[in-house]
Amino acid sequence: MLVFVFRLLGRLPLVWVHRLGALAGWLAYLGSARHRHTLRENLARAVGEVRARELRRAAIAACGQQILELAWVWQRPLDEVLAKIVRVEGAQHIRDAQAAGRSLLVLTPHLGCFELCSIWFGTHMGSCTVLYRPPRQRALEPILLAGRERGQVRLAAANAHGVRMLVRTLREGGTVGILPDQTPKSGDGIWATFFGKPAWTMTLAARLSEMRNVDVLMMRAERLPRGAGYVLHIRPPAPSVAGELAARAQAINHAIEHEILACPAQYLWAYPRYKVPGEAAPLPPEFSAPAA
Repeated sequence: MLVFVFRLLGRLPLVWVHRLGALAGWLAYLGSARHRHTLRENLARAVGEVRARELRRAAIAACGQQILELAWVWQRPLDEVLAKIVRVEGAQHIRDAQAAGRSLLVLTPHLGCFELCSIWFGTHMGSCTVLYRPPRQRALEPILLAGRERGQVRLAAANAHGVRMLVRTLREGGTVGILPDQTPKSGDGIWATFFGKPAWTMTLAARLSEMRNVDVLMMRAERLPRGAGYVLHIRPPAPSVAGELAARAQAINHAIEHEILACPAQYLWAYPRYKVPGEAAPLPPEFSAPAA
């Protein structure tokens, strides 16, 4: 049934996918107390209660749009998908790094239509290797693989073999793409703040950024209203990613915050960013205890 629904969504115009996505966002919000609490709490923590009330309706709709538009992006012809990118801001950062012979680590949070970033890069900027996790609904995996492995995009599974692929790509002067705001497993994280609250944060992106001759860029795809398309934004992280591992992980979290606050209604606020794996390291004394 789920595959049938996904196939059907892939046949609809993008404007209708976004309308249905907004409806799905509201159904999820009204139907799940946990979803509702997580979205409201995370949004308010980031922007404050007053601004959160102003953004809440758009954020609820955007959560559903982000999920349903995957069906459209993965299944429509590549030319049609790329035609929906109406503007690209900051592509020169990629060209400059490539001209200088540097590898690229591109970080794309769960913000807007993040799926577009690797497809655009792999079509217009050369090959890239992107870390991915298989979907929980395994029946969707063939659709995911077919939709993501287009242009010159290679997928690396989130396991030891996939990490070796990422390292090899960077050593060979290539480009790696990662979603840096996922909560890692217990052995793959470190404590760092995210919007002022301690969050178990992946170390993979920070470790890859330590490699020789690697530049870090942030990338996001902003969703335009009424199915009008998307704008890609590419820029160096603010602040820059430097220092020891903990400092780099914290800098990446701050850079993600910076991107989110540029377009706060389109972040996946319902994602349980502050969940803690059962075997995570104890919270260091320099952090305040996380709120319940």
